[in-house]
Amino acid sequence: MKAQHRLSVALALVSAATLAGSMATAQDYPVGHFDEQTGQAIWEGICQGCHMPNAQGAVGAGAYPKLAGDPRLAANVYPVMIVLNGQRAMPSFGANFSDAQVAEVVNYLRTHFGNKYKDPVTPEQVKALRGGS
Repeated sequence: MKAQHRLSVALALVSAATLAGSMATAQDYPVGHFDEQTGQAIWEGICQGCHMPNAQGAVGAGAYPKLAGDPRLAANVYPVMIVLNGQRAMPSFGANFSDAQVAEVVNYLRTHFGNKYKDPVTPEQVKALRGGS
């Protein structure tokens, strides 16, 4: 039940961003912090609702990009910045995830679904990208 609630919150953020016609931020739609800690739990509880369980993406009420075998993930900074700041209809999750959670989900994505990138992201790197010292 908890995972369904988290998925509903994530989908509400995406829907709000789509309806607003711009990128939503956590400040626009505050929802608190997510409890999931592992990359797999974050993916399954939040991300796969839009990107699909197999990361193949979807097209329907919105377009959710395919992340399986995505060459853009080769630069480990790229997915960190997308998770932190959002992009187009994807909301920012920066205020909702800790540095460790961002690193976990990015590392999970970059090592699953046909992605085989071996340079893991650390929470310290996420903190630096976030602008923390």
